[in-house]
Amino acid sequence: MDLFSRSWTALRAAVADTSDEDFERPSGCTGWLVRDLVCHLVIDAQDVLITLVTPAGTEPTVDAVTYWNLVEPPTGEDPLDALIPRLAAAYGEPRLLRFHLDDVGSAAGRAAVLADPAVRVSTRDEVLTIGDYLSAYVLEWTLHHLDLIAHLPSAAEPPAETLAAARASLEKIAGTPFPASFSDKEALLIGAGRRAPTAAEKAALGDLAAKLPLILG
Repeated sequence: MDLFSRSWTALRAAVADTSDEDFERPSGCTGWLVRDLVCHLVIDAQDVLITLVTPAGTEPTVDAVTYWNLVEPPTGEDPLDALIPRLAAAYGEPRLLRFHLDDVGSAAGRAAVLADPAVRVSTRDEVLTIGDYLSAYVLEWTLHHLDLIAHLPSAAEPPAETLAAARASLEKIAGTPFPASFSDKEALLIGAGRRAPTAAEKAALGDLAAKLPLILG
């Protein structure tokens, strides 16, 4: 619960500090500008609010790790992927997008703090505890924080503790650890397909290189 709050607070602060001009820069998500990524975060925040008030009476079917599915890299043909840039453009001004994220995002953050981690909820036709659900989102928020600042070298990075937690989650999804020589940030960027490994990094990855990138959906 604490890591969820730290990662989400840091990401929202990074968005608040992003200039209007930087909203038009590319993000770390292929094909999306920073403004498109922020629009996606608004939808993510809405999903968190919806899930936290969607109780389930059956046994969990997934946990914080198995919540994520490995999918093919985006091609731009998915209707939702195509919708996001149009929605983002419809805001017109970055301040409106910032305001909406702050409004909905603050509510999602408060709801997470107030939630009982043992309660079971339903989302994406799966059941899991709130604790596992919020833990899964530490990986989501941390990756998207790195996406947000991919071309903003002076921007604040995610907190060290959330980078470490996100790396641990991605290693569990991969079924094996990343090389100890990789920083947490490098492990996430390479592991989640934000950048290709160098020849030396690929050699250090060994058999794991064949499994990458791990595109989460």
